[in-house]
Amino acid sequence: MLNQDAAAPKDLQEWAVRIHELRERTLREVQRVVVGMDRVTLRFLIALLAGGHVLLEGVPGVAKTTLSKTLAQILGIQYQRIQFTPDLLPSDVTGTYILDRKTNEFVLRKGPIFCQILLADEINRAPAKTQSALLEAMQEYQVTIEGTTLPLSPPFMVLATQNPVEQEGVYRLPEAQLDRFLLRIEMGYPGPEHEKAMLKLHSKPISPAPQLFSPDIILAMQEQTQRVFGKEELFDYIINLSEASRQHPDVALGASPRASLCLLRCARARALLEGRTYFTHEDVQSIALSVLGHRLIVRPEAEVEGKTVKQIVREIIESVPVIEV
Repeated sequence: MLNQDAAAPKDLQEWAVRIHELRERTLREVQRVVVGMDRVTLRFLIALLAGGHVLLEGVPGVAKTTLSKTLAQILGIQYQRIQFTPDLLPSDVTGTYILDRKTNEFVLRKGPIFCQILLADEINRAPAKTQSALLEAMQEYQVTIEGTTLPLSPPFMVLATQNPVEQEGVYRLPEAQLDRFLLRIEMGYPGPEHEKAMLKLHSKPISPAPQLFSPDIILAMQEQTQRVFGKEELFDYIINLSEASRQHPDVALGASPRASLCLLRCARARALLEGRTYFTHEDVQSIALSVLGHRLIVRPEAEVEGKTVKQIVREIIESVPVIEV
């Protein structure tokens, strides 16, 4: 873990160097536990710096939960896990007031959402009423229980997983909730080499990942992300991408203004992780699919023709000219 007693860098370039070093150390530690997850880990770190939530999407058995627990260990912040099921109630997430027989008064029993990183496992298995229990926490970083509003300790992050192939016993996430997730990260099958490395890795005991972060370090890095420089033309480029998504013939619902803000936050975070104090078109383009993919609604006729969100986002990027800066 970093020496927290050392003086924090004052210069943004020094912060960029430190954050880049942390990125490399995090990648190495994750590789000791989960093989072939560099791309997913980088996306997670982008969301961490940008102060957003992550939706991990993949078929069963691709280490979604294992990766989530490993990243929580590395962050070194308070961690809770909820297994979402069809009979889960909103009070099982947020908590409720119960009668204390000793004092004959109602006392608050806080739910698992009162933590700093919440793993919502198989979030699409719970009905919409229970899913909505997360909305206020994800947007406003607070929870209201029977009229009492309680703040959540920063940094707060929801890391949700869902299986995209199951059709029975699952509830599709509403658009309002999908829009609360900063990034959606798709996890596919590992390649043959990575799967072979995984077999070798799990043939021997694996030591737990060490703590590399702390709440203070995470909050400080999030503050530095807001200082990353971008020229005026890059702001226009982000707006043009969002506008192009709204006018695309295969899209029924395009990117919202919140999506534009998310593109900006993620581009800045990616630049810092690369060791830079400024972001470029490449930063915006590299995270466009993860930011826009779950926010765009494809027209039914386009889906019938086999069009995917990935193809559409690629077409949107190709249709918007890069403004020279």
